[in-house]
Amino acid sequence: MTALVAVGAQWGDEGKGKLVDSLALSAELVVRFQGGNNAGHTLIVDGVKTVLHLVPSGILQPNTRNLIGPGVVVDPRVLVHELEEVRASGALKDPSRVRVSGRAHVIVDWHVSLDKARDEARAEAAIGTTGRGIGPCYEDKVARRGIRMADLLAPETLRAALERSAKEKNFELTQVHGWPPIDVDAVFEELVALGKQLEPYVDHTGHILDRALRDGKNVLFEGAQGTFLDIDHGTYPFVTSSNCVAGAVCAGAGVGPTNIDRVLGITKAYTTRVGGGPFPTEDEGPGGKWLGEKGQEFGATTGRRRRCGWLDMVALREAAIVNGFTSLAVNKLDILSGLDEIPVARAWKIDGKLTEDFPMTLEELARAEPVYEIMPGWTEDLTGMRQYEELPDNARRYLEQIQAWVDVPVDVVSIGPGRDQTIYRKDLFAK
Repeated sequence: MTALVAVGAQWGDEGKGKLVDSLALSAELVVRFQGGNNAGHTLIVDGVKTVLHLVPSGILQPNTRNLIGPGVVVDPRVLVHELEEVRASGALKDPSRVRVSGRAHVIVDWHVSLDKARDEARAEAAIGTTGRGIGPCYEDKVARRGIRMADLLAPETLRAALERSAKEKNFELTQVHGWPPIDVDAVFEELVALGKQLEPYVDHTGHILDRALRDGKNVLFEGAQGTFLDIDHGTYPFVTSSNCVAGAVCAGAGVGPTNIDRVLGITKAYTTRVGGGPFPTEDEGPGGKWLGEKGQEFGATTGRRRRCGWLDMVALREAAIVNGFTSLAVNKLDILSGLDEIPVARAWKIDGKLTEDFPMTLEELARAEPVYEIMPGWTEDLTGMRQYEELPDNARRYLEQIQAWVDVPVDVVSIGPGRDQTIYRKDLFAK
């Protein structure tokens, strides 16, 4: 048995879905442990594109069971729609392959409206939320006034919970933001109907996970977003509303830390981010535009254009520290083909002082200036290569330099969007 956590090492959008799909071939259980439908994981299998928001990315591997843990916030309409799409594709013939925790909190209409209204009110200081209701739902969870998936199966409990929150939510919407109120009766009726549709999938996922670990099964934990969107360790306040780092798997899935064996940090060969906030290696010139166009850098959930820049060793080392990476995966290495030179931020200067350490405050981060080391590029097309030794000398030199700077082995390299376009230098589930 090996329990492997796969997490993003940047600001999300690192290609986690593709790698989780690939790794799931060796896993019996795939577990999503945080976030909500603000995450979009894109899978391309046999030329067919699938975008998942809540269902774990192991669903396209037929021998997996896929759990949505208690740390996830669930929009039941999105989940029902996604399950229907997966069923229609033929990937979910057995409904027992997906289970959602009864303890997972539910996104309702006022969460979505408040999310959008609040960000609109911030104007130029907007965080750049996806407007999916994620933050307000987590807010209710922490304030102990949330609604959970199990409540959808108990109409009396659900009605009481909705009534407790409705007055306060509608007051803020109407009196503070000038938005229309939410019809509580309509919300109740819809949630009861959704609860009936989802009832076969609601379960105590922690018990399923415990049995799998006791039976010696390989378990893969799938993170959403990325390290620098983590509510505690990210570029606050330009972050998401949950903990995205590897340590969050324990609370978000319901597993003890002694059961975790390995942590895979997933990074692009360059850097992107969506929304506001500091981004020291952002290239707003021709280089960034080239990366965005060649890399097709548009959000799977929102369609927003991603900001693009160069790989940042200061950030990547920080991600390695807070997650405890045992391996690195470098995605989209093929996108860099054709560059004569590739800048990599080896360090930063903050107020004229050279540093290799990630700062504590947003103000320092905003003043950070990258100090680049220029790596030689390559011209070869990597997409047909299947062995590490086939990669051009300069591509291998690039990966090995990353490995040396971060002091974590690069065990996985992705050279295209297809399932077979992944080079494994090590079996991450092997003991």
